Amino acid sequence: MTMSRLFAWTIVAAFMALPSADADEPTWSEQKQNHWAWKTPTRPQAPAVRDSAWIRSPIDRFVLARLEAAGLKPAERASREQLIRRATFDLIGLPPTPREIDAFVSDRAANAWEKVIDRLLASPHYGERWGRHWLDLARFAESNGYEFDEPRPNAWRYREYVIAAFNADKPYDRFIKEQLAGDELWPDDPQAVIATGFNLLGPDMTDASSQAQRRQNTLDDMTDTTGLAFLGLTVGCARCHHHKFEPISQGDYFRLQAFFTPADFRRDLPVADRIQRAAHQRTLLAYHALTRAIRTRLDAMEKPYREKAYQARLAKLSDEDRLAHETPDAKRTPAQKNRVVNTARRLVVTPKEITAAMSKEHRRLHDKILAELKKYDRHRPAALPTALALQETGKEVKTFILRRGELSNKGEEVQPSWPAILSPGRKPVTASIKSPSPGASGRRTALANWIARPDHPLTARVFVNRLWQHHFGRGIVATPSDFGVRGTAPTHRDLLDWLACEFTSPSSPERKLGDSGLKDRTLARGAGWTIKRMHRLMLLSATYQQATKAPLATLRMDPNNQLLGRMNRLRLEGEIIRDSLLAVSGRLNRKVGGPSVFPPLPADFKPGAKTWKPSIDPADHTRRSVYIFTQRNLRFPFLESFDPPDSNQSCPKRERSTTAPQALALLNSSDVLIAAKALAKRVEKEANAAGERITLAYRLTLGRTPSDAERRLAREFLRESPLSEFCRALFNVNEFVYLD
Repeated sequence: MTMSRLFAWTIVAAFMALPSADADEPTWSEQKQNHWAWKTPTRPQAPAVRDSAWIRSPIDRFVLARLEAAGLKPAERASREQLIRRATFDLIGLPPTPREIDAFVSDRAANAWEKVIDRLLASPHYGERWGRHWLDLARFAESNGYEFDEPRPNAWRYREYVIAAFNADKPYDRFIKEQLAGDELWPDDPQAVIATGFNLLGPDMTDASSQAQRRQNTLDDMTDTTGLAFLGLTVGCARCHHHKFEPISQGDYFRLQAFFTPADFRRDLPVADRIQRAAHQRTLLAYHALTRAIRTRLDAMEKPYREKAYQARLAKLSDEDRLAHETPDAKRTPAQKNRVVNTARRLVVTPKEITAAMSKEHRRLHDKILAELKKYDRHRPAALPTALALQETGKEVKTFILRRGELSNKGEEVQPSWPAILSPGRKPVTASIKSPSPGASGRRTALANWIARPDHPLTARVFVNRLWQHHFGRGIVATPSDFGVRGTAPTHRDLLDWLACEFTSPSSPERKLGDSGLKDRTLARGAGWTIKRMHRLMLLSATYQQATKAPLATLRMDPNNQLLGRMNRLRLEGEIIRDSLLAVSGRLNRKVGGPSVFPPLPADFKPGAKTWKPSIDPADHTRRSVYIFTQRNLRFPFLESFDPPDSNQSCPKRERSTTAPQALALLNSSDVLIAAKALAKRVEKEANAAGERITLAYRLTLGRTPSDAERRLAREFLRESPLSEFCRALFNVNEFVYLD
């Protein structure tokens, strides 16, 4: 047997060995059943430590206990300049101004650092920074992907919702419920309905030959993403067979999917509150009354042309497709209904076709009627805003296990339920479903309520771990969307459980945080799940305030910093680098919210550039990067170099590569050249002497004053080069794109 045949037979044998869809629920080993992540977290006692003077937060006790056990000491505290730069980028994604730095450095009050954190958390830019982290998880994009990559004009409303939710410190349990079942729980709240767009953000092949398969692809995508984003589970691996590593069966996968199957996937659902809808309806009725006679004449003139064009299009279909359209809807077979959905777009008659078929005389009369109708445009109501969203169909929809994940190969019917490993008795338990509003199945509500339970083993752990990851560079669990058996074990499990319990527990003014003596004096609310309180808790810790430098003994014993004996040095993401270029050069448009913008592409950029039309208003060209239109098949060139997320799937952690294109982008891209010239003008305007300009340029770009050696080098450089080139050089210093 040849090697190629042997390899082929090995693959076939491995595939055949996988449990079939109709197999009974598997029995998992005790090791898999007793995995730590399946157990509800309980609040551990903060450990005793020897060096209690270092403690600033209960967090520090868990960290210091591990360090002391290893015979290590934490790093020194970072300088004040480093701390305010670190926190400002961390919380709002922008560099601190020299005035903000000076205010903190000179503030000797005991709560000086606390005031900085509170100010940043109250900034409207906080939601832009942390909303971007969530958009990565939600695989946010504003086009469909695949070959045609059509734009989604209303997808930006979901981004708007996310940014506003973070700014408002929306409790995380409410945030979960809105995204999974906002239309069921709060049908009259437009923002809750917009939130359900989370489920439809994945790529969509609109020209699929089978619309039923297209729908199934979307169901699969939303099931996979729900597991990853909220539960930290790789449930998608159980779509075609029982999970090879985790205690998740194929039945678990489709029982989870059953929560979503009754939903209708709307790409243009009107989202307005009851008052807006009523006002729109009144205005529309008045407009129809005013224009009824004109529209009747217009319809009568267009009808024969529309019918003729429709019949011509219908005649081009196959006999089977044509018969499906000619059969009344109530009498169509399932196959015929699928044919109608698949071919409906081919029968759409456009106004341009109608007028093109008219005689000159009829076209003249048609234009005259349109002109009459146009006189009443001021009475026509503006269209209601629309968004990607889920909507209940009101129909009873069955869910089946799909053998090998194939839609055409249905197995047994299943009922909505969560994974058995997270159910009582480790067995599938059909969810108790109650409709929260008229016309709602209540399935997604049941799922949302289960995920958002304070005692859920995964939900709070997964989210606080994501917060920790973005603040410290590495999660307590290093695989943030995989808390399963094959995921990385937590480095500080007790700390993770303490944070999870703290996150879900109610807060109140003046409540002491553990036994450290610190009090949670601000941002308190009656309920738990408060995200900003968790930021505050982490950033006020001594662990967060450590320097990135550590003794050689620490580096040798803990080179990967798993014991947290120092702060990790982190590179900024592409969006934040671009925003920093705009901010320090004085060009940043700080407007918050609104539709996406299209900055100009570089003159030499060719691929797909025809579909990218720069925004008319030049002010939109300097908006924050989170507002740049996110097209799946055309990434903004400057950001492309800095490891942007793959918007085709949930991204829990961005890669951090170091490549030549990054260096070239910072050296030669038009974004950097323009920023360098603008920064030079700003420095010349705000400082007079050469020494003052050097200092100001350093403070704006790096957040510190230059050393004596740096001043000498800068003076030598400026003798032969213009100030703009000096500014460009500073943009290429590692400190500009790294956080200490």
